Amino acid sequence: MKQVNYLFFKVLFVSSLFLLVGSGHLSAQNQESGSSVDKFKLQEKGRFFVTWGYNRSWYESSDIHFTGQGHDFTLYNVKATDRPTKLSTEYISLSNWSVPQFNFRVGYFLSDKYSVSIGWDHMKYVATDYQVLKMSGRLDPTQVQDALMKTNMENMNAQYAPNGLYNNTQVIMEPNNFLRYEHTDGFNFATVDLERYDKLWQYSKYDKLGVSLVSGLGAGAIVPRTDAHLFGSGANHYWNVAGWGIDAKVAAQISLTKHFYFESNLKAGYVKMLNVHTTNYYNTDKAKQNVVFYENNWLIGYRF
Repeated sequence: MKQVNYLFFKVLFVSSLFLLVGSGHLSAQNQESGSSVDKFKLQEKGRFFVTWGYNRSWYESSDIHFTGQGHDFTLYNVKATDRPTKLSTEYISLSNWSVPQFNFRVGYFLSDKYSVSIGWDHMKYVATDYQVLKMSGRLDPTQVQDALMKTNMENMNAQYAPNGLYNNTQVIMEPNNFLRYEHTDGFNFATVDLERYDKLWQYSKYDKLGVSLVSGLGAGAIVPRTDAHLFGSGANHYWNVAGWGIDAKVAAQISLTKHFYFESNLKAGYVKMLNVHTTNYYNTDKAKQNVVFYENNWLIGYRF
């Protein structure tokens, strides 16, 4: 886990350098060449753009802290995956457009090199069922009024900790009676991004065809729709602003025409969730979780 965290900060640092310092060497080369390809700018001040595409995501193991009626405990190093939709008509269906893991972004070019944009990354986060975890904290069924939750707490204590106190106790994340935990509708990250563009190549015979390096930093709100059941109580809860996050990205953008382009980017991010719904009792029961994620997006864009 430590090694991948270092990777996140390296990506963040490199992206910051591109934004704040820029690639002066590339710019100098383009200016010295005096080539006719400079007549058309792949990115241009005052233009807008919109992108749409799909993603895969990966997650670091993370700790989740649960609090509420009769419980206050932490699960350590919880493993999770994404849940991509299989290749099907759902990717082109107007009625199911939000089912796959999608990305949407709208932006404006502040200059020929910089843009600002707002976007929505619809990722999915699924904690692996039946994984073996360490747990610390307490379960006190006497403080619970919900009959099903109380029974499942009592059964769990009987199996793992008769006194209700857990100290790095090894438990199984059983989804029916203990915990099912997913952000499948989804692990939504709404951000404002600042991006920098550096031209890598432009075709001399058709100057609208070219390749640019894109780097960017973003910050915003994490808005999950959490499908969680804790000790038998829960639902596919409504969307809520659960916390905040930051990210950094590096991308290759291929301009095909004056308007259309294709982009693939790699992104690393960190989100801090302070209010995740866990049961049917929103006022008392919640979870906190910090997640480091990695994302690969494949996008189609339109400039206008």
